[in-house]
Formats: sequence, structure tokens, C-alpha cells
Amino acid sequence: MHDEKRLPLGKQLLYQLLCLLIAAIVLYPILWVVAISFDARDIQRPTELIPPEFSLQAYQRVLTQPTSNPVSFLTLAKNSLLLASGVALFSVLIGVSAAYIFSRFDFRLRKVLMVAVLGVLMMPSIATIAPLFVLLNKISFNTGEIQFNLRNSLLGVGMAMISGALPFAIWNLKGYLDTIPKDLAEAAMIDGASFNQVFIRIILPLARPALAVTFFLGFLTGWTEFAISWQFLTNPQDFTLSMALWNMTGQYSGDTPWSAFAAMALMLSLPVALVYLAFQRQIVSGLTMGSVK
Repeated sequence: MHDEKRLPLGKQLLYQLLCLLIAAIVLYPILWVVAISFDARDIQRPTELIPPEFSLQAYQRVLTQPTSNPVSFLTLAKNSLLLASGVALFSVLIGVSAAYIFSRFDFRLRKVLMVAVLGVLMMPSIATIAPLFVLLNKISFNTGEIQFNLRNSLLGVGMAMISGALPFAIWNLKGYLDTIPKDLAEAAMIDGASFNQVFIRIILPLARPALAVTFFLGFLTGWTEFAISWQFLTNPQDFTLSMALWNMTGQYSGDTPWSAFAAMALMLSLPVALVYLAFQRQIVSGLTMGSVK
């Protein structure tokens, strides 16, 4: 048996105090927001972590009608969920297909296309709002009863966000697919498996950790997205939770209902935490395996 080296008691206490300090720095803002959401006084700068007057009025207000717009919380949550799920799903489906082609096949202009994807990935997403606005705004039709403009719709916002999430999905998944031995696919093809069978039955199950990481990051991007939605959407029925959270702010800090704002912020962050907990094992596995490779 190897003798374990133990740190001196003084260093152990120092490290424990350092960890407690870091935990306090990280947790204090979260606890402060929680305290504000339950504070019935609705004051601008509360300092207590335990509110003297406990109330659920802020959550009731948020669930009924968060802003002055006639839109309920459920409608906002449905829009955000559709947007986030669509962006995550399509970026993964399209991204893993493109990543597999880049990883397994050598074709003309392969390196040029990979550099092009990397160039789009390096570009700030805010820089693409203007061209996407002009492009999607041209796609519209008016039949008298039905008026539809692709830019002014959740579908258009989703397509704009997928264009930004797809380059990351391709590069992230390609790096993981490169670690899967090619011998597995070759052995399956020798046994009579087709290209699609190899991709669906062998590659995709082995790439589940990377798919989970990509899906989670795509969902997080779609759920918290604000800039594109704010510039594209004008119909309150299409607004998302992030847009509603911004609409709750007043012209001055004293005009903002801080208790309701804090409650809305906590309810906005809850689904992301639930998605992370649901895919925690795959996400941690994908991140650690990627770092080892």
C-alpha cells in the first residue's frame, strides 16, 4: 500500500476557508435574487437574505401576466420552449450529419469548407442580425386572410439562430467523431451493413455524450436568446421569456418591480437547470472524454 501524503493542518484549514469563500461569492447573488423574489416589500435595494415579509405575490403576478402586454406566462414559456428545442434539435441533426462527412470522407474543397465554417463560428452573432433581417424579411406572402412574414415569426428567429448554432455543432461533433475508430465502421460494412446503418446504429450511439453536450448548449442558446428576437419580433403573442424579462424593466431603477423581476429571472433559469440535470451524465462524460482525447 502506498502511503498517502497528507497536508499539514494549517494548509487544510486554509484550503477549506478558500473553498468556502469561493462558494459564498458564487451563491450570494443567487440567494439574494431568491430573497428579493419572496420579499413582499418590493424595495429597490434589499440587503437581507431572509426577507422580513414573506410573500408569493411576485410569482402569482408573473404566472398571471408578467408585463403590460396581454400575454400569459404559459404563452411566453411555450414560445421559448419551441424556439430552444427547435434550435437544439435541428443544430444537432444537421450538425452531426455534416460532422460525420467532414470526419470520415476526403473530398474536394473539404478544407476550404471547414475553414469557412470556422470563420462563421468566429464571427460575432450580433454582426449577422442585419443581413438576416433583410434576407428573412423578403420572404412573406399576403392572401388577404393570411399575412405571414418569415422575419416576424418564431420560425424566422429559429432559422436565424440555427445558422449561428450550426457551425459550433459541426466543429464540436467533428472533434468527437474523429476519436471513434474507423475500424468499427469498416467491420460493420464487411458484415453487410449499409452506410446509413453504420451511421445510425454504430456512430450515433457512440456519440451520445457529444450529442448531449451539443443539444444542451443549443437549448441554452435558444432559451436565453434575446437580441435576434428583440429585433425581429413585433407581435406580443410571439414574445419569449427573455423579451418579457426585459419588458419588465422601467425607465429608471425605481420603476422596475424588483420582486417580480427576480421571480421571473428564477423561473427563466429553472428549465435550463432541469435540462442539465436530465443530461448530466452524458454532458459530463462528453466534456471529460473530449478533454482526454
